[in-house]
Amino acid sequence: MKPLDPTKTYLITGGAGFIGFHLSKSLLEKGAQVIGFDNMNDYYDVKLKEDRLAILREHEKYIFVKGDLADNADVFRVFQEYRPAIVVNLGAQAGVRYSIDNPAAYMESNMMGFFHILEGCRYFPVEHLVYASSSSVYGGNDKVPFSTQDKVDEPVSLYAATKKSNELMAHAYSKLYRIPVTGLRFFTVYGPFGRPDMAYYKFTKKILAGEPIQIYNRGDMYRDFTYIDDIVHGMENILCNPPAENAKGAFYKLYNIGNNKPVKLMDYVETLERCLGKKAQKEYLPMQPGDVYQTYADVTDLMRDYDFKPETSIEEGLKKFAEWYRDYYGEDK
Repeated sequence: MKPLDPTKTYLITGGAGFIGFHLSKSLLEKGAQVIGFDNMNDYYDVKLKEDRLAILREHEKYIFVKGDLADNADVFRVFQEYRPAIVVNLGAQAGVRYSIDNPAAYMESNMMGFFHILEGCRYFPVEHLVYASSSSVYGGNDKVPFSTQDKVDEPVSLYAATKKSNELMAHAYSKLYRIPVTGLRFFTVYGPFGRPDMAYYKFTKKILAGEPIQIYNRGDMYRDFTYIDDIVHGMENILCNPPAENAKGAFYKLYNIGNNKPVKLMDYVETLERCLGKKAQKEYLPMQPGDVYQTYADVTDLMRDYDFKPETSIEEGLKKFAEWYRDYYGEDK
């Protein structure tokens, strides 16, 4: 396994997003040149994105380009000008429930946007394309833990369908144009500077405000919560290690990145309550359309190829998040 190479130029789409911010920050601290690309949309509070960017801009090797993945000219311009060696595509319209009300946003960003990234890698050859898939592709999979060898042809949300489509598109481009590509199925990523639309973030805001939180399926759901530092560590192991040609003639590999320890939603809420020092008022609701009962990552391949698996406990991860939240928003907010 090759170590991370700080002499290379890394293009990170979704660069002002949660994972994009943390990965960029870590690469910059290691001395790498990072090009961030983001459209800064208002799916959630733009100020949070701007504050992330302000931290990244403190590094002289950081360049931010505002552009839209759905605009082919924007994408090609950044490839042509900066000629990145490694591309990390984290730019996408996220959220399962949002995809039910706003399907067009997912087709534009996740489908056309990813197509433009693949075309960029085709015409401006790169050493490695790493892209974000999602545990959502497993749908209502009954077999646990979820393995990348499992069949994933029954998505239960449009978001999941776009992520599965990305995997198929990436494989085709890798085979056709010999582009080394690695897909990462992320499992419920959380941590400081996270996404405000995620449950743990919304829970924290409401608990501190004394408002009731909504618990779906009476809390009988399991998630493989994965702390952001583990995600970044796993990605940095992978970036400079493109996959070899496989038996099908593609330079392609898929990995799960999850904590490998699913946690019951109610246990997660109780841990968050302890970290905040405040009990939540709870409102119990039925399972929502597009939701799945559980997620559970098989990380055997990740351990075999990189001697690594996520290991941050929810107690440790939520404690760090709660401390960041109080500091960022102010103790009495």
